[in-house]
Amino acid sequence: MASKPTKTIALDAMGGDFGPKVVIPAAVHVVKKNKDIHIILVGDEARLRDCATTLNIDLDEHFEIQHASQVVEMHDDPRHAVRKKKDSSMRIAIDMVKQGRAQAVVSAGNTGALMATAKFVLKTLPGIERPAICTTIPSYGGHTHMLDLGANVDSSAEQLFQFAVMGSVLAEAVDSVHKPKVGLLNIGSEDSKGNAQVKAANKLLQNGSFNYIGYVEGDDINTDKVDVVVCDGFVGNVSLKTMEGVAKMIATLMREEFKNSIFSMLAGLVAMPVLKRFKKRVDPRTYNGASMLGLTGIVIKSHGSADVLSYANAIQIALLEVEKSVPEHIRECMNTLTTSTEESSEKAVTENIA
Repeated sequence: MASKPTKTIALDAMGGDFGPKVVIPAAVHVVKKNKDIHIILVGDEARLRDCATTLNIDLDEHFEIQHASQVVEMHDDPRHAVRKKKDSSMRIAIDMVKQGRAQAVVSAGNTGALMATAKFVLKTLPGIERPAICTTIPSYGGHTHMLDLGANVDSSAEQLFQFAVMGSVLAEAVDSVHKPKVGLLNIGSEDSKGNAQVKAANKLLQNGSFNYIGYVEGDDINTDKVDVVVCDGFVGNVSLKTMEGVAKMIATLMREEFKNSIFSMLAGLVAMPVLKRFKKRVDPRTYNGASMLGLTGIVIKSHGSADVLSYANAIQIALLEVEKSVPEHIRECMNTLTTSTEESSEKAVTENIA
């Protein structure tokens, strides 16, 4: 007798560049490796069933279809999506997390609309002013968690501190790293460097209860010097896109050089095993899936152009965060910090009166 699924994930099956053509086979791929999960495919039921038939996929007992009559398009304004598309696949999938029907949602849809809708429906955890987008980036030691990557263009010192707390909790929970090293992204390591927000955040972080190592620079992100890199969304998004662009350039130049002559081609054949291992270590598909931290539920953003392997990885990240109860750990950490701050304030007031 098959065991009853213990984790339920809602998928915005209509989101992204390819919709159900990628979402359905990705979900099947994950279910084959995780028999204790239940997948809710949210979207136009007729289209979902037709797509499954075309792909010769049998949606067994691990799957459920929830009909949605609307789709949030990639060009939709986030406010329009929240107000006018209440029956979209994105909205209904998030509603399911709010209602307790699912423990996490994965979407490859419009990032702004996803963040706006998730924040409107799920709300932020106590002590968190704004959610942040966090993803893993390949590094010498395996990977580095980096946030925020675009949810907040301009962040206050207090918000950067909150990002650090969330990033530290995430790294410790999903990577089992004791006291992960947290760094604040800056243009230099000296105390005099940085803008006003970064300098103020640095002072707050120095008094935090986690393992803050100080300022880190752009060339530290992909090293084993730091486990969590904190920055505002503007800087984070530019940094991420720059890294992606450099990776594509290197791959293109290497292909061109190996095709340059017969001797280069022969060298390429000899180096092929090494190149394949290198590609596997830095394959962006295995890093797809960004966490929207700070919400009361788990929301994972997949890249809009994700293929089956990429989207499957995003689902795996959702499963891991469910297993590790990431929002609950962030809530506990923020409660502890709030209690500690209140006790310190009361102590200071008492000492002043005395």
